[in-house]
Order: sequence, then structure tokens, then C-alpha cells
Amino acid sequence: MTESRESEATAPADGTLDEALDRLHRTGPEHLGWLSNHAPMAVEALARHGHAPDVHGWIDGYRHKLEDMPPRTNLSIGEVNWREALGDPRHLADWIAYFTDQLGERPWQDVLATWWPRLLPGILAGATHPAIRVGHAVRTLLTDGAGASRTVELGHALGYWAARHLPLDPPAVPSGTVPAAEALAGVPPLPRQEGGILDRVGRLSATPGWPAAAGALRAPSGPDDARDLLAELVREATCRYADHAHGNPVMLVHAATAPGAVLRTLPALPRDLWVASCAAAWQASAVVTAAYAPASPLASSTAAPPTPEEAFERAAAHGDEHVIKFADTALDVVAADPGRAAEALAAVGRACELIGREG
Repeated sequence: MTESRESEATAPADGTLDEALDRLHRTGPEHLGWLSNHAPMAVEALARHGHAPDVHGWIDGYRHKLEDMPPRTNLSIGEVNWREALGDPRHLADWIAYFTDQLGERPWQDVLATWWPRLLPGILAGATHPAIRVGHAVRTLLTDGAGASRTVELGHALGYWAARHLPLDPPAVPSGTVPAAEALAGVPPLPRQEGGILDRVGRLSATPGWPAAAGALRAPSGPDDARDLLAELVREATCRYADHAHGNPVMLVHAATAPGAVLRTLPALPRDLWVASCAAAWQASAVVTAAYAPASPLASSTAAPPTPEEAFERAAAHGDEHVIKFADTALDVVAADPGRAAEALAAVGRACELIGREG
């Protein structure tokens, strides 16, 4: 990474991200009826790590995955009727319009504090992508300050989450005694690894060992412990990827990026929501692990891991949205726990090896 890119990584990227978000807000949150639009998340990560000059070119290469915003229906969502529209993808545009209006009238932190606990039980929505998109949006707002494009991005992310809200019944709640690494290792993979995430989630309750594994993670004692446990979960899910990614290289990225997004959001939330946030993050990571992890690990490369700068440069050059977002989360792990840097960065290399390149 060059000196100029290092300086850009800690500061707003001269308006490029805002321009990119404005461009992307003319598109919908999905394509082909169910696949997520990753562009707002990927370009935020690129700009954050000094690749602002690459952002618009990256979007150009992603255009085949962008579709127009779906039309609105005649439903006007509000406090009286929001529950009937929750989890109904027919109202994607209605939800986005609702949150855009709310964020135009109230401070974004207030809107987030109201809706976070309502949306959190459905963190599996869109294979966790809406929650991840919220995490990227909140990081921008916290780091770079509020602005029209940034608050609109939060509205799109929250609206997508509301429309695809997907609760797990019964939920996976940390109520055991084991640390994150042991809890993830104890999650049983689905015996039949086929179908989309909705099909797989539907088979979880019948999977031997799932109920016990779902509650195995130790219960946090309070907000600060919940934050620490969440950071531990992100670290272990990231490092674990290197030896387990062959189960499904793309989907297993989300076992780390989903809790990573929740961790990024914590500073913007009231402390009394932190324990529930940790529980939801565990649910997301555990479900993705069960749904896509292989029956046994496979040793990854023993080559020397790259530096953090080299790892993200390689991810950006690779170009795949999942690789970019995973590298972004891995760099968070490195910054928080330098002692695990080699493992986290090796996992980025693994993602680059296993995930197919764009084009």
C-alpha cells in the first residue's frame, strides 16, 4: 500500500464514497429476486482502506448485478401497521421510503435505537446481508459524520432488513459456558448440505446436536462483557475460515462479517442493547456455520501470511465483493488483536484462493 493510500484509510475519501452511494441509491437492494446488492458494502470497504480511486471502476464492473429499485405498493408504513409489513419482500421499496423519511425527520442514532431491537431477531434476513449493510453504513456515519448520502444509505440498509426480516424459531441464545472458538467448533454441520439458506435454516431444528450447540456459547455478564465476547466471536470466526472455507467459500464469509457488522454498530447503540446484539450475532454466525461448514477441516497454506496492507491490496485486486468485505473484517481483527494477525490474514489469502473472480 502506498503512503497516500495509508493516509486515505483513516479519513473520508474526498467525496468519492458519497458519490458512489448516490449512484447506488438509484438501484435496488437485490437482483434476480433474492440475491443481495453488495455494492454499497464493498465500496465502503474499498474507500475506507485507501482504494477510493478504484470505487467507480469497481461499480462499473458490478453493473450486471444492479437492478432498478422495485416499485412501491399502496401501503404506507407507520407505527400502527409496521408489524404486518415486517418480513414481506413485496414492501422493499415501501420500507426504504419509510426509513428515508424517518431519517430525514429524526437523528439517525434515534432511528437506529428504535429499530435495532425490532429488527435484531430477524438477523438472518437476506443471508445476513442487510445487517452487514447496516454495519457498513453505521461505520461511515460514526467515522465520517452524518451527510445526506450516508443517512440515506442507512435507510436503504434498514429498509432491506425490515423487508427480509427472518427470525429463527427457537432462537439461538448464548446460555452456556464455553468460549467462542469452542462454541463454533461444536456447531454440527447439516447432514445434507444443499439448497439455499432458507431451506437449510428449516432443517436446523432436526439436526442432531444443534439445540445444544445453539446455546453453548457462554452468556455475557453485561454490556461490556457482551462487547468483548462479540469481538472474540468475530476473531474466531475469521481465523476459523482458513481451515473451513472449503465447505462453501462464499457463504462462510458471513459467519465472520455478520457479527463483525454488529460489533461495528455497538458504539452507536444504547448499552442496554449490547447483550441482545451479541446474542443475535452469535445466532447469525452459528446458523451460517451449521448450514455451510464442512464435516472436517482442511489445512490451509503454510505460506507466510501477507501484511495487512498486502492482504487488502490482494483482496481489492481480486475484486470479488465477498473477498473485499472479508478482508475488511479481518483487518478489524488484526487491529484489535495483533497476536492473531497471522491467522486472520491467512484467512484472507484463503478467500482469495477459493472464491471465484469477477468476470
